Amino acid sequence: MKKIIILFVWILVGASAFAQQDAQYTQYMYNTININPAYAGSRGVFSVFGLHRTQWVGLDGAPVTNTVAINTPINGTNFGMGLSFVNDRIGPTDENAISADISYTVKTSETFKLSFGIKATANMFNLDVNKLNPADQGDPRLMNLNNNFTPNLGAGAYFHSDKMYLGLSVPNFFETNRYDDNSVAVNKERMNFYLIGGYVFDLSQSIKFKPAFLMKAVNGAPLQADLSGNFLFNDKLTLGVAWRWDAAVSAMAGFQITDGLFVGYGYDMETTKLANYNSGSHEVFLRFELFSKFNKVTSPRFF
Repeated sequence: MKKIIILFVWILVGASAFAQQDAQYTQYMYNTININPAYAGSRGVFSVFGLHRTQWVGLDGAPVTNTVAINTPINGTNFGMGLSFVNDRIGPTDENAISADISYTVKTSETFKLSFGIKATANMFNLDVNKLNPADQGDPRLMNLNNNFTPNLGAGAYFHSDKMYLGLSVPNFFETNRYDDNSVAVNKERMNFYLIGGYVFDLSQSIKFKPAFLMKAVNGAPLQADLSGNFLFNDKLTLGVAWRWDAAVSAMAGFQITDGLFVGYGYDMETTKLANYNSGSHEVFLRFELFSKFNKVTSPRFF
């Protein structure tokens, strides 16, 4: 059985060699800065976000993702800026990405704003050969592998108000080969297209409901669609569920500890045959925001 599981993981890794996708998140609605640079500064406060995701627990070589992101408006201007770090480990591969974002916001009406953003990213991809067990120990294609660095650029647009948002983005424009020796590419980074949206309904004075969606498209991989619904009770407790098309169902919970401190947890249960080989995926995040007397809010925003 262990050999079967290891073989399955390598099938996944082999598939990524042809169509590497960005790291996925269940609670994407709180982690928009990682996929859309136009989000930078849109909350109107200095915001720090940290997330840890352990995917397919119990499966050797399964993905583990850690991300930290900071974004803030630039006071007295229409600009926002952000900085983020993502570490994504899958089997013997380890990828680190450091991104800098800048956005510009135009007020289109009394309630709506349109933001544009650009993202500059430095990707560092590493394959740990020591974790491999090749049939040919002297394979020159493995002996000559070195850590690989590739820069990239992305852009996005973000239309939003206090009640809704809609965003379109491409975090990486350039398709790059990792470990390209003119005969084989161990890993290929392709363009990922994101479409996100959400709306907040006031069901009562103490209950809000926010449906949201994320759609991700990348050449060579199936279309990914995530649908979610979260309820916010008394501006404190958040409970919700999510569904990833042909992949997983999720449960989510969050609590607003203070006006500036929010913690959340998500659990994914696979709906594919892969569920036979793992006990689900876990995701925990923490968001800290620093308010001033100029941007103090009476109630936390729902996105």
